[in-house]
Amino acid sequence: MLGEHGYEGVTFEAVARRCQTSKASLYRRWSSKRDMVIAAVKAGPAQESTTGLPHGASLREDLLMLCGRLERTMAAADSSTAMMLLQAGLEDPELCDAIEESVGPTGARLPQPIIDAAVARGELPEGVSPFAFEEVVGAVLLLRRANGLLVDEEYLSALIDTVIVPALAASAASTATLPAGIFSGHPETRPTDPPQETP
Repeated sequence: MLGEHGYEGVTFEAVARRCQTSKASLYRRWSSKRDMVIAAVKAGPAQESTTGLPHGASLREDLLMLCGRLERTMAAADSSTAMMLLQAGLEDPELCDAIEESVGPTGARLPQPIIDAAVARGELPEGVSPFAFEEVVGAVLLLRRANGLLVDEEYLSALIDTVIVPALAASAASTATLPAGIFSGHPETRPTDPPQETP
């Protein structure tokens, strides 16, 4: 239903009708639409994310594991559902946080412990921002999936080696405060333009 109608279209009434059950049955299980959507994501696309993310011996290994997990999570849903989940997260930033907290690392975000470990190993300088990972990886994987383009380990390695690691390292030298990436759960939205009056 998320893929068909978007986050706004997912209601207790609509889900009850599709499941041929009562709204009361759903309310007994989930107290809010957000809880119901999180349960659906946890049981479906993010099934694998419920296991902890192992630590690699290098930043590159950690990033490959994260990207691989995100790719498998996206592969478990069709492109429209993945897009609608992203849209839902933009409409309800707390939904993104709740999904990451309840199902574990989905690969959409770069956890601070991975950055800290890379800094401790001397692979990244102090002051790295996760912006590049959270802005680029999810968006690129979603776009490639929507267009039927191959995403394999060779592609992910190229993305990590030529784009993500250099960008993460460069972020530490930036004097500007970098914005939150689109997959961070808290990107800034463009202010809506006031309606134009017709003469």
